[in-house]
Amino acid sequence: MQIGFIGLGKMGSRMVGKLINDGHDVVVWNRSTESVEIIKKEFKNIKISSSVKELVSSLSKPCIVWTMLPAGEATEVIISEIALYVSDQDIIIDGANENFNNTNRHAKFLAEKNIKFLGIGVSGGIIAAQDGYPLMVGGDINAYNYIKPILDTLANPNGGHKYFGIGGAGHYVKMIHNAIEYGYMQSIGEGFEVLQKSDYNLDLIEVAKMYQRGTLISGFMMDRTVEALEKDPKLEQITGEIGSASGETVWAIEEAKRMDVQLEIIKASLEYRKRSMIDKKIQQSFTGRLVSSLRNVFGGHDVKNK
Repeated sequence: MQIGFIGLGKMGSRMVGKLINDGHDVVVWNRSTESVEIIKKEFKNIKISSSVKELVSSLSKPCIVWTMLPAGEATEVIISEIALYVSDQDIIIDGANENFNNTNRHAKFLAEKNIKFLGIGVSGGIIAAQDGYPLMVGGDINAYNYIKPILDTLANPNGGHKYFGIGGAGHYVKMIHNAIEYGYMQSIGEGFEVLQKSDYNLDLIEVAKMYQRGTLISGFMMDRTVEALEKDPKLEQITGEIGSASGETVWAIEEAKRMDVQLEIIKASLEYRKRSMIDKKIQQSFTGRLVSSLRNVFGGHDVKNK
């Protein structure tokens, strides 16, 4: 298929590469030229647009335009601009970690213009370019059915895609995924700190590899734990400053409060991350360092070196 793609960050550039490698016709635009120059070196025949308007005008009908920008203002601005140039039955896709309320609003706004809209939660981190992206879809079901060849490529070989409902349903599912992720990573960090401080002088890499072998906590995040520890077995190179709080987890807590649902573990893990920015004890802890390292190996998030 032909697709216009806006946003060549850590996730976006890898998604574009995956689409090109599978034979899709991809036209890109990015606000900064640095990312464009990098991707041009790898894909000589990639089509580069000089503006959003040029990108849309270069696409055959119905246009498909996928945005992969930070949630909030950046996404708001770009969707508003794309809406100026697309026409009846064209498709706009927002792959950001956007607030589902904003996605609902965008869907309604674009439906009034007969523009089809999808909000797609994209998971899997930077390694999903090889393993396959898990794609949580909400919005116009006809648009979803139309772009399935694109989603099939992105999901290959071990990812997947699923339509969950109208408006912000896909981003809602992704929001809860990220909130669960907080609690899971926190538990891994805390458990491994106990192991690290025990009297048994345990080889934590071998412990993590054992946990991979069919245990109830085996899977993606334990694989990343092995990867993080093999990279720096004692996590001596970084501090436990975990980074800014995720918008999705904050929104999940707000939504749970509205429903009178208790999120004790998720709330505690969010508060721990906030405190890690100022609390020296957390910054020096194995828990904080492991959580920070996990974010780096699966998502390419920055860590603070000692």
